[in-house]
Amino acid sequence: MPEQPSVILPPRSVLDAFGVRGVPEPLTGGQGRSVRVGGAVLKPAEGTEGESEWAASVLERLPRGAGFRVPRPLRSAEGDAVVEGWTAAEFLDGRPGPSRRWPGVVAAGRAFHAALRELPRPPFLGRRTHPWAVADRVAWGEEEADVVAELAEPFARLLSLRRPVDGAPAQIVHGDLAGNVLFAPGRDPVVIDFSPYWRPPLYAEAVVIGDGLLWYEPAPGLLIGGGGDPRWRQMLIRALIFRIVALSGLVGPSWRAGEKEAARFLAATDAVERGTYEGRARP
Repeated sequence: MPEQPSVILPPRSVLDAFGVRGVPEPLTGGQGRSVRVGGAVLKPAEGTEGESEWAASVLERLPRGAGFRVPRPLRSAEGDAVVEGWTAAEFLDGRPGPSRRWPGVVAAGRAFHAALRELPRPPFLGRRTHPWAVADRVAWGEEEADVVAELAEPFARLLSLRRPVDGAPAQIVHGDLAGNVLFAPGRDPVVIDFSPYWRPPLYAEAVVIGDGLLWYEPAPGLLIGGGGDPRWRQMLIRALIFRIVALSGLVGPSWRAGEKEAARFLAATDAVERGTYEGRARP
């Protein structure tokens, strides 16, 4: 995997604008760019300022007590969700999933997506060009892309298995839930690091299970997600294509340290082909 970028701390002017006090402390997880300052979490804004403003306005309006929680965005005294390229939100404590909590991650995702069901598609989604946006379009046959040599075999196998999917309406979904649900005793789980895409919720659920097959021990069973939907296998195929293309875009064609990563994708592809996951250890 690519190296994590070094943490950049927000300047004092940003802390003052959001009205937070304390010493910035880097947080683990995610892309390693978030810092905690007192009761707030600050991180560089994703995409354009308009995207961050849209995300803040969505999260501010989500209902409470609906089976999940989200950190409420903070705004400056002028009402801005982005200050000097930084966003801020309240800090909510919890233990990161998903190890041994796969049903809880899936349930939180379903509740979160139910709350987003009526949102219209924001126009900025079609303009994004980062590796994950490209990978999403490739997964759905809307674009083509090359992948690194180490991942060419599982990529070709998955493309050969992909078939059209009918009757799965798209909506706003969180496309990276697996490591972004926090659990605390007696409280609804916390959904963090909102990554919006316009896809069926079943696909977002498949990305969770696909990520579990690839990078988590113990891995989830394939049938933890999907709810018996006949389109589930096709969603898993797309989820693995998504991760292969995104990883290829992040590491670039010169990547030559990917034997273990390639083995992970081959094992996950085998599991989806068989429709089962035996839980064997991965290299």
